[in-house]
Amino acid sequence: MDYSRADTYMEGAFLLIDKPLKWTSFDVVNKIRKTLCQQLGIRKIKVGHAGTLDPLATGLVIICTGGATKKISRFQEMEKTYEAEIQLGATTPSFDLETMVDRVYPWEHINLPLVEEVLAEFKGEHEQLPPVFSAKSVHGKRAYESARRGETVELLPVRIHISKLEITHFALPHLSVRVECSKGTYIRALARDLGIALGSGAHLTGLRRTVIGPYQVKNAFAPDNFFNKLKLL
Repeated sequence: MDYSRADTYMEGAFLLIDKPLKWTSFDVVNKIRKTLCQQLGIRKIKVGHAGTLDPLATGLVIICTGGATKKISRFQEMEKTYEAEIQLGATTPSFDLETMVDRVYPWEHINLPLVEEVLAEFKGEHEQLPPVFSAKSVHGKRAYESARRGETVELLPVRIHISKLEITHFALPHLSVRVECSKGTYIRALARDLGIALGSGAHLTGLRRTVIGPYQVKNAFAPDNFFNKLKLL
């Protein structure tokens, strides 16, 4: 791919970006659009992302430009892989660190065999209730907008598929897992459900998306590296 040509992006390109912590997926889209216009003299260009990643998550985001934005749905349908860090024994309203701990639970009864047994139950196809602190649309508004105002949000369960779920680190009350899953899977909701299944509580303390279909984060640009590459052309 010739990064120096404006028509490369206008005709259609996709970029692998390693999203930094606290950036939204839309931050990545907006900054790339602005940089392409400023550095390559493009007046107007379509730019979109193929799958939202929470601000408190890092990792792979696929950005499509120009004609490639028509292929966004193809990327969205691909299976994803995540590395997740979970704390047992406590919950938060958002199921991650966006909100403060609201309840604590005993976790001393939990051991490795129990966790392995419970994780096996989450593999395969099942219904998952999305978090209210999510970008799901409810009556024309993002669910998180209503949740942050303290309003009641009612969401419907979504059919998801988890093909792999394995422990990568175990040191109670902390647990790290690798998850390979379908479109629409919320790892925060998985943490919530895991805590309940273990007779405790749980929330997500870290999340990184490493793979989307055949694409890997190790081949992705950090945003600043991509911006600097354009500036040096």
